[in-house]
Amino acid sequence: MSANPGERPSSTAPDAGGDPEEWRHETAHVNGVSLHYVRVDPDPATVDGATEPPLVVCLHGFPEFWYAWRHQLSPLADAGFRVVAPDMRGYNRSSKPAGVASYRPGELVGDVRGLVEGLGYARTHLVGHDWGGLVAWEVAIREPDLLDRLVVLNAPHPERYRRALRQSPRQVLRSWYAVAVQVPWLPERLLRANDLAAVGRMLSDTARPGAFSETEIERYKRAMATEGTMTAALNYYRAQFREGVGRELRALVGRDRDTTVRVPTMVVWGEQDRALGTELLDGFEDFVPGLRVERLPEASHWVQADEPDRVTDLLLDFLD
Repeated sequence: MSANPGERPSSTAPDAGGDPEEWRHETAHVNGVSLHYVRVDPDPATVDGATEPPLVVCLHGFPEFWYAWRHQLSPLADAGFRVVAPDMRGYNRSSKPAGVASYRPGELVGDVRGLVEGLGYARTHLVGHDWGGLVAWEVAIREPDLLDRLVVLNAPHPERYRRALRQSPRQVLRSWYAVAVQVPWLPERLLRANDLAAVGRMLSDTARPGAFSETEIERYKRAMATEGTMTAALNYYRAQFREGVGRELRALVGRDRDTTVRVPTMVVWGEQDRALGTELLDGFEDFVPGLRVERLPEASHWVQADEPDRVTDLLLDFLD
């Protein structure tokens, strides 16, 4: 496994946008795919040159890309961390392998391990939002030796979510979209219609006013318009649905897995999330002993865009 530094975005790249020069665009070839990522290193004068700076990997959700962490990249680097924000497989400039099976949790976890090891690290701090948060939970469950600390933003622990879907009709109704996208090709067509208008509304209509500028929303839309991205992104939901069915069957015969997370963990939750209710936080301690929970009452699902300074401060405090 290797990470090849030095790739720079062209002016016509879907995620080009006059970003700081210290935000380096690179590519890692891991787990059978190529992952584009943005890397920001600390100032060499502020760190011990004899050791590598601690690594922080930030995973985005749907319909995002590496740019979801634009507010956190430089502050984390200024605090002495090497920060890497990948386009997850299927998104933007990363590989888009065909088939739903390519987006199973095991493959996504393998991508994270490959990225970390390809960068020359044995362990990392892992931060994830939305789908990136779900992948981060899976890494903590399946590969705890890979993590120093875990931070999840507005993404429920998988077992807590599974229980909620069995017990809460309200959460089932909130999760209607995850069932709707199981239909082939139609969701892609609807989301692409009118220059991805639905993607723009998904961000602008559910976040706090001013969280996303028109220019930023256009960047998200361009990234989602990259050939193959929409189907790949929806295949995350399709693979999760199939995996969930399998877990229910295994639970019926008493062969369910241990989903306890023993890595030091912080959950940050925007309480105005329209898709994921705050009741999902209830009972979290059953799965994550010693969990730290930070609630942001006025923030939406897009918590790191709604309250970027607060989220950054929480990350710096927890990861220090």
